[in-house]
Amino acid sequence: MDAMRNIATKVKRGEIEPAEITEQVVADHLYTRKWPDPDVLIRTSGEMRVSNFLLWQISYAELVVTPTLWPDFRKAQFYAALEEYHRRHRRFGGL
Repeated sequence: MDAMRNIATKVKRGEIEPAEITEQVVADHLYTRKWPDPDVLIRTSGEMRVSNFLLWQISYAELVVTPTLWPDFRKAQFYAALEEYHRRHRRFGGL
């Protein structure tokens, strides 16, 4: 929401035109703008939802869901999630 407010303020001040708002403009206003978007999101507890976590940044991330609860998530589960991710063919929105 802060990113949208900042962009809206810039539009109101005439610093940017609405037609100039692109995905990159939005990304540049996020708190995570200094870091690359994640390639994989590991979701613990078997939940099949992301709970509003990094919604913009994970648009092309692979989701790996594990039934392990977060307090029990250890190195073995982490490696298993990475192995599952490694087996995937990433298409970045294409076919």
